[in-house]
Amino acid sequence: MTIAIYHCSIKIISRGKGKSAVAAAAYRSGEKLTNDYDGTTHDFTRKGGVVHTEILLPDNAPREYAERSTLWNAVEAVEKSKNAQLSREIEIALPNELSEAECITLAKEFAQRTFVDKGMCADVCIHNPNREQKNIHAHIMLTMRPFNEDGTWGDKQKKEYMLDKNGNKIYDKRKRTYKCRTVQTTDWNSREKAEEWRVEWAEFLNQALVDKGLATEEELLQHRRNIKLENSEQVIGGGNGSSVTLVDHRSFERQGKLEKPTVHMGVAATQMERKGIRTVKGDTNREIKSINAKISALLKRIETLDNELAKMKEIPKEDSLIEMLMRFHDNGIKFSEVRGVSVSNLKKIAKFKDLTHLIAFVQGHKIGTLSELAEKSSQTRETLKSHKRELIDKQNRIKELEELLNNYPLYKENKAAYLEWQSIINPKKKEKYYDKHYGEIALFKTAKSFFDSNLNGAKLTPKAWQRELDELKKSAEVDRAKVEKLGDDVAVMETLIYNVQRLTNYEEKQNEIQRRRTAELE
Repeated sequence: MTIAIYHCSIKIISRGKGKSAVAAAAYRSGEKLTNDYDGTTHDFTRKGGVVHTEILLPDNAPREYAERSTLWNAVEAVEKSKNAQLSREIEIALPNELSEAECITLAKEFAQRTFVDKGMCADVCIHNPNREQKNIHAHIMLTMRPFNEDGTWGDKQKKEYMLDKNGNKIYDKRKRTYKCRTVQTTDWNSREKAEEWRVEWAEFLNQALVDKGLATEEELLQHRRNIKLENSEQVIGGGNGSSVTLVDHRSFERQGKLEKPTVHMGVAATQMERKGIRTVKGDTNREIKSINAKISALLKRIETLDNELAKMKEIPKEDSLIEMLMRFHDNGIKFSEVRGVSVSNLKKIAKFKDLTHLIAFVQGHKIGTLSELAEKSSQTRETLKSHKRELIDKQNRIKELEELLNNYPLYKENKAAYLEWQSIINPKKKEKYYDKHYGEIALFKTAKSFFDSNLNGAKLTPKAWQRELDELKKSAEVDRAKVEKLGDDVAVMETLIYNVQRLTNYEEKQNEIQRRRTAELE
C-alpha cells in the first residue's frame, strides 16, 4: 500500500532574523532579483529543480504585482521596521501518486482558494529537485498586509480606544493619554487560522486522492467523521480496496497513536541515503520505524491474548493455574505412552524444564488463577505503553541534541566568513565577497537560523549537549531492555494460555470417551 505523505509547515520570513522577502522569492523561483531596500542582488538562476512559478493576485491588488521583483520590493518598501515580518511561507509536500502537472494544479488551487480569495498575494513555486527522488513540493510565499479597496496596502493592526460602561474613553492619568488596545485587522496571524489552513491542505490532498481513484468517497467521509469526533481508536483509510492511506493533519498524539511519527528527512539526507550513505536522520527514522513496529506487534499480541482469555468461559476462573499446568504435563506424557510413542529421557527433561519455567513465572508474578493472568495481561499492556511513552520522549530529545550537534560545526566553521561579509561596507566589494563565499555564508545562516528557532536565545553549549546525549542513549538502552522483557512476558503468557486450551480440549475429549463407555456398559 502506498502512503500519501502529509507535510504542511508554516513559517514567517522576518527582517529581524536577517531574512529578506526578495532573497527568499529569488531562491524559491530560481531567479535573479535585486532588493531595493538594501541594494543586495540575489542570483539563484543556477538553481535546478524549479518546475513552475506563478504569482496569484486577489481582485483588489495592483496588476503590476504579478511581476515578482515588483511585488516583493513593494513589500520591503512598505515595511519600515527593522524587525518587520515580511512574508508568510507555506511549504507543502505534494503527492507522488499524482503526475507533476496534477501536483502543480493542486498547489495552485489550494493557494487560490485558501489564501488569494481571502485577500493575500501568493507566490507559488513548485520544486521537483530530482524526479527520481520522489520529493516534489511547493513553496507558497504570502503577503501579510490586506489591501484597501483602492489597491493600496492596508494596516496589519490598528489601535482602538478602551471605553467605560457608559461608552466614554478611559483616561490614563499616569500616562496622560487615553487607554487603547491593539486590534489585528485580519485573523491571519492567529493559531486557529494556522490550524484551519493545515486542515484545508489535508482536505485538498485527500480529495485529490479520491478523484484519482486511489481512495473512496466512503473512506473520506469516515475520515472526516473520525477527525470531528477526535476518535483515539480511528483507522484512517486502507479499506475497501484503496491503495493510498488518507492523510491526517493532526499529530500522532492527537490521533491517539502511540507510534512516533518519522522525521522529515529533507532533500540532502534523502539523496545521501539513496546513495547508501547513512545519515543521522536516516538512522533515527530506522530506529523509530523499528520501535513503531514493535509497539504495534506487542499490543496486537496482547489484544489476541485477552480475546483468548475471554473465550475460556467454561473454565472456572479461580481454578489453580499451577494444577492445570501439572495436569497438562502429566497428560502429555500419558497420551504419548498410550499411543505407543516412547518419550526419551532427554525429551522428558526438556518438557519438565518448560513446565518449571512456566510455574516459576506464575509464582514469581503471583498469578494463581486465570483471572489473575488476565490482570497480569492488562498490567503488561499499560506498563508497555508507559515505557514506550518514556522511550519516545527520550528519542525526541536525542534527535534534538543530535541536530544541535550536527549544526554546531556549520555554525563554528563558517562564522568568520559571515562576519567578514557583514563588516564590508562597499556594496560592490560586499557582493563580490558574497559570490565567492556564498556556500559558507549560506551554511552559517542556515545553522544560525536553526539555533535561533530552537534555543530561544540560549547559549550554544556543545559539550553539555554531548554529555546529555551520551546519558540519554545509555538510559534509552535500559528502557529498551525493559520493553524486551515485557515482550518475553507476553510470550510466556501466550504459552500459558495455549497449554490451558490444549489441556481443556484433551480433558473434554477424555470425558466424552468416558461418557460413551459408560453409556455402552449401561
